[in-house]
Amino acid sequence: MPDKKRKILVTNALPYANGPIHIGHLVGYIQADIWVRFQRMLGHTVHYVCADDTHGTPIMLRAGQDGITPETLIERMHGEHVRDFKDFRVDFDNYDSTNSPETRELCEDIYAKLKANDLVAVHSVEQFYDPVKQMFLPDRYIKGECPKCGAKDQYGDSCEVCGSTYSPTDLKNPYSVVSGKKPVRKSSEHYFFRLSDRRCVEFLKQWTRSGTLQPEAANKMNEWFAAGLRDWDISRDAPYFGFPIPGTDGKKFFYVWLDAPVGYMASFKNLCKKKKLDFDAYWRKNPETELHHFIGKDILYFHALFWPAMLEYSGYRTPSKLAVNGFLTINGEKMSKSRGTFITAESYLQHGLNPEWLRYYYAAKSNGTMEDIDLSFDDFVARVNSDLVGKYVNIASRTAGFISKQFGGRLSSEPLTVENELKYIRPGEVSFSDPSQLPDINRKFVIETIGIAEDYHAREFSKALKRIAALADIANQYVDKFKPWDRIKNPEEARAVHWFCSNALELFRVLTIYLSPVLPALSVSVREFLDIASPLTWNDVTRPLTPGHQIRPYEHLMTRVDPKQIAALIEANKESLLPAPQAHSQQRHAQHQESTMETATQPSTISIDDFSKVDLRIAKIVQAEHVKGADKLLKLTLDIGNGQRTVFAGIKAAYDPAQLVGRLTVMVANLAPRKMKFGLSEGMVLAAGPGEKDLWILSPDEGAQPGMRVK
Repeated sequence: MPDKKRKILVTNALPYANGPIHIGHLVGYIQADIWVRFQRMLGHTVHYVCADDTHGTPIMLRAGQDGITPETLIERMHGEHVRDFKDFRVDFDNYDSTNSPETRELCEDIYAKLKANDLVAVHSVEQFYDPVKQMFLPDRYIKGECPKCGAKDQYGDSCEVCGSTYSPTDLKNPYSVVSGKKPVRKSSEHYFFRLSDRRCVEFLKQWTRSGTLQPEAANKMNEWFAAGLRDWDISRDAPYFGFPIPGTDGKKFFYVWLDAPVGYMASFKNLCKKKKLDFDAYWRKNPETELHHFIGKDILYFHALFWPAMLEYSGYRTPSKLAVNGFLTINGEKMSKSRGTFITAESYLQHGLNPEWLRYYYAAKSNGTMEDIDLSFDDFVARVNSDLVGKYVNIASRTAGFISKQFGGRLSSEPLTVENELKYIRPGEVSFSDPSQLPDINRKFVIETIGIAEDYHAREFSKALKRIAALADIANQYVDKFKPWDRIKNPEEARAVHWFCSNALELFRVLTIYLSPVLPALSVSVREFLDIASPLTWNDVTRPLTPGHQIRPYEHLMTRVDPKQIAALIEANKESLLPAPQAHSQQRHAQHQESTMETATQPSTISIDDFSKVDLRIAKIVQAEHVKGADKLLKLTLDIGNGQRTVFAGIKAAYDPAQLVGRLTVMVANLAPRKMKFGLSEGMVLAAGPGEKDLWILSPDEGAQPGMRVK
């Protein structure tokens, strides 16, 4: 590893402020946090920033449905995201919002410079327009039949069945996802970044082959260059929640793909103001600093082509490295609400699961490539219980008690030398051949320092953890062969047991250093147990505790995973009584905002007799309350004219119970009651939307009364 101290700025993809953080998102954030913590342990200066991506049509529509301002909505989501990242030990130096003065200032500056470089063009674009909502529809707010394979219910930019890409106007039988109505074609002037310009193309061909990208990502670039780069639309028409483009009288707004990545810069600029740092040192071309982006592979095109070209021709520095991760699958399949595997960060914690179990598991599956990570719950339980508890923590739990009970909590006053090893270790218990300062087994641990560090640096976390697990195996074999529980019975062996258990705890301390980037909270607990005042650094591997050092009484450091916890977690995430589509495992960065609408379906026809069997009634919500132990449910008491009904509705993420009391809605009154662990649900309220926070209960016009039948 290089001795020179580095200055690094690290960013993570910006989560969209329209939904909760789920365990699929956490893959990239945990990977970045591990890498940042490792670099800091080496003594490098690292600034780690992120922000909520807050602009766009979904935020505007969602806020309107909730009867609040977009600013109120994104403020609420910001608090939830900050909480979730903190709970999973993702330790940003600054977590900001793209709806900030810094973002607006930088957007306008970059736009002006691109325009001055003749890299902004204006073209008339024919788009679909929703005549009901009176708004132009983004690509993923339009659905229809794929023009290539005929698959139904495909988005306006690509087909998920055959993989084809196309323009929304190519769709057959299109409909608006917002209103369900057939859109009309309407022309509008849009602003484009000229990505196809010869200057951009030549620059990007050189930049993408400079070692900035992972090999598989660089290969993907060759495919896109062969297909030809297209100019990038950077504007949207009003109504839109975002920053207006200067000189357009508020009629045109910066599209999120321009202002969202500027959030990296803006969040750091905000941190610079707080900490009096030099913004230009990290965002101007400077060989003394580095810029690393951690992103998901779904936004590779943007970060490897549009973003670096935009930076290059507006006078800013381009990224030093892109660290691109794959998606998360669970038990070999996409995350799914129907299977209970679409799991939020909040739900994971509410079921008593340790966040560092997940950090360890993701690290054990991460290899520095764009490959997807599969979370097998059986493997998760086995790996955590075996590697962390059965191997690593087991070293301390098997030896610390002897130090506390037999030797007053003090380590042996005899140093860790080969001479003492020869004195106290019997032949065959451990090999010793090199007459160095440290005993042979300790030297084996220290020798691995370089290899483990190289693996961490290359983001080959799985290789690092395999090395660490192998060392833990050696340490446990060391304890098995020495058998301190037998030797302590012989008073003449007391000094040997004292020295041996002290050395075993030294091995445990070294393993803790190696695991600190992955298990930061557990590392703090070990420091407290060993009474180490300062945070552990990588150089501490070769700085053993002082002979005679006083430690504190040992307490359990980590419990095992109970498979029942996993079963309860999955079952709880099946609770929603409202249908929800299968969810993608990785939330898109800015692009996610155009994929959050519900997958509308084209149902088969039914007869009027079939419809008449469904008893739809106007219902007044007389009481709404949270359900203890339920992640998604609200308990509603509904007045339907001739009595009251109790309904458990999966709308907790979308509504504050206080907002619902007194509202009229529509319910299915003759649905067979469903017995749940929280009580009996006597019907179903009707709602539209994809689920989670994107749900809107139906409300009748003024004049409707509880009990009226909907015909």
